[in-house]
Amino acid sequence: MASDDTHEEPDQTIGLHNLKPAPGSRRARKRVGRGHGSGTGKTSGRGHKGAGSRTGAKERGRFEGGQMPIHMRMRKLRGPNNKQSMPFEMFRTHTQPVNVGDLDARFQSGDTVDVAAMVAHGLGTRKAVKVKILNQGEITKPLTVHAHAFSAAAVAAIEAAGGSATVVTS
Repeated sequence: MASDDTHEEPDQTIGLHNLKPAPGSRRARKRVGRGHGSGTGKTSGRGHKGAGSRTGAKERGRFEGGQMPIHMRMRKLRGPNNKQSMPFEMFRTHTQPVNVGDLDARFQSGDTVDVAAMVAHGLGTRKAVKVKILNQGEITKPLTVHAHAFSAAAVAAIEAAGGSATVVTS
């Protein structure tokens, strides 16, 4: 018994040459217009007449079957101050929030924090959107903060920690 009776199987590595989808996971495409017996002949599954049977017909996302669409039924009052007058918020002024807790975590005691410094530390990164400081979290370090806007509670928290809050205009 000098020889082993071990049977070596061929190499079963996974590669592009032997990849195929699981059985039943793929389905052949529907071949329309191939005669009555195919099940999708004649009108090719589109029914008789109407907009859906025509070439190029597609359902728009805002189409309501000919009914007056909601964006045309909504009121069209204008103005920058009243939320009810702006159903789609066309004139709303946008700011990006930065919390005082994030300032406390990212800056050292006595630092001057302006918009460029916040962007450098990963805060207020949306370009051309003003930064507003909000009172979320705790601030324990005295910081000199320059931003476009502050909440009243944020100003109180920054000043209570020994810092100062300055509004910038640009």
